[in-house]
Amino acid sequence: RGFCVGFAPAVRTLRYTVRSKTPCERRETMEAAAIVLAAGAGTRMKSKKPKVVHEVLGKPLVRWVVDAAHAAGVTQVATVVGHAREQVIPLVEGDTQVVVQEVQNGTAGAVLACADAFAGFDGSLSVLTGDCPLIKPETIARLAQVRDENNAAVVVLTMKLDDPTGYGRIIRDADGQVERIVEQKDATPDEAAVNECNSGFYCFDARALFDALGQVDDDNAQGEFYLTDVLAICRAAGRPVLALPTDDPSECLGVNSRAQLAEATKFAQRRINAAHLAAGVTMIDPDQVWIGPDVVIEQDVELLPQTFLMGSTSVGEDSVIGPNSRLTDTVVGRGCTVDETVAVEALIDDGASCGPRAYLRPAAHLCEGAKAGTHVEIKKSTVGKGSKVPHLSYIGDATIGEDVNIGAGSITCNYDGKKKWPTTIGDNVFVGCNTNFVPPVTVGDGAYIAAATTVTEDIPADAMAIGRSRQENKAGWAEENRKKKQKT
Repeated sequence: RGFCVGFAPAVRTLRYTVRSKTPCERRETMEAAAIVLAAGAGTRMKSKKPKVVHEVLGKPLVRWVVDAAHAAGVTQVATVVGHAREQVIPLVEGDTQVVVQEVQNGTAGAVLACADAFAGFDGSLSVLTGDCPLIKPETIARLAQVRDENNAAVVVLTMKLDDPTGYGRIIRDADGQVERIVEQKDATPDEAAVNECNSGFYCFDARALFDALGQVDDDNAQGEFYLTDVLAICRAAGRPVLALPTDDPSECLGVNSRAQLAEATKFAQRRINAAHLAAGVTMIDPDQVWIGPDVVIEQDVELLPQTFLMGSTSVGEDSVIGPNSRLTDTVVGRGCTVDETVAVEALIDDGASCGPRAYLRPAAHLCEGAKAGTHVEIKKSTVGKGSKVPHLSYIGDATIGEDVNIGAGSITCNYDGKKKWPTTIGDNVFVGCNTNFVPPVTVGDGAYIAAATTVTEDIPADAMAIGRSRQENKAGWAEENRKKKQKT
C-alpha cells in the first residue's frame, strides 16, 4: 500500500521481460544470469572488513548489487567471494550461488571460477561489480536486452567522465566501434586522454565468454588476468562487441575508499529522497533525512530533520517521524508521532506515540493509541490499546492490557541474573509512580497500585495494592545530626 524506493524481493525463478519493437509491443521472455564480483580486499578502505561488506544507508554494498540483479529479473546469480569470505558469504548465500576464488589473480580469474556454476548455460550472462551500489535494475536488464537483440558477444556499460583517472578507457576504431579496453596503468598518453570509461558492468554471451577466458593472459602492468581482454578476443573472433553509454554516471560509482563510500551514500540518499518526495512524503530538509532502499513510506508522512529509516521499516500515512529519530526494521502505523525515538524491530500501531527520547527495543509493541513517553525504554513487551507509559520507566518482558496508566519511574524487574521473568497487567489498571514489579506477577483488571509499591505477589482484579515500608518521623533528628557534624 506504500511506496518503496528499493528492489523487489529476491526470487530466483523470475525472468526479465523485453519490449519488442513491433507496433503491438509484443513481450517475450529471455533467460538471464549474473555473476557478482565480491572477492577483493579493498585495501584503500583501511579496514578489517572487505569493502563489499561496508554499508550504504544500512545495506551492504554487495546486497545492493545482488538485489538489483534480482529486480532486473535475473534467473541465476552467482557471487564470487575470496578475501575475508566468512564475512561476505552470510550476506549472499540465501539467494545466490557462492563461488570461491581461491587466488585473487584478477577479474578474469574471478569469472573463470564460475565456469562450473554456469556449465551448460546458454544465454545472457551479466558480470556485475559488487562495490557499485547505485547500479539500477533497469540498466542491468537493458544490457541483456541489447546483447540479445544484436546477438553480441558482449555489451559493456560505459560512461563519460570529466576526470577519467583510474578507470579503463574505451578504445574505438575508425568506424566508432569498440575495439578494446585499456587499463589506466597500461594506457598510452593518447589512450589516457580518452574520457569514455569502462564502468565494470558487462553482459556476455555465456559461451563466448568462457571460450575467450581461456585465451586471457597476465601480460600487463599489474600481472593480472583482465576480464576486459575478453572484448578484444571476441572482436578478433568476428563477434559484435558493443557499448551501452549510461546517461547517469553516478550509477557506476565504485567504492574503493571511505571518501567514495560517503559519496555513494550521498548519491543514494538524494536519489531515494527525491523519489519519496515525488510520491507524497514531506521533508523540510531532505539533506537531513536518511532512508534505506527497502523502506516503505505512505503518502502524507512527514520526516523531520535527523531522521534515519533503515532496513525493512515501513511508515503509514499521516505519521510524523522525528526530529532525531532512528528506526530500524520497525513498522509504524497511520497517524503516529515518533519524536526523538530509537526503535529496533518494534511495532507501532495506528495513532500511537513515542518520545521524546524513547527507546523501543526488539519485540516492543505499542498497540493502537498507546504511548511511550519521555525517557521510556520498552523491550519485548506489549502495551495495550490506549495504555500509557508516560515517562521515566522501563518495561521489559511484560504484557500490558488496554487503558492502563503506568506511573513515572515504574519498572519491571524482569531479570534475576540468570533468567527473564514475565509481568502481566490486565485492563484498566492504575499503576502509581515508582512501582517495582518483581515477576512473575499478574495484576488483575481494574486494580490500583499505590505509589512506591514493590509488587511481589499477584494482585486480584479491582484490588488495591500497597507494598511499602511505613513512614517514621524522628523528631529533632536533623538538628542533632547537624550539631554532631559541627563538633567533629
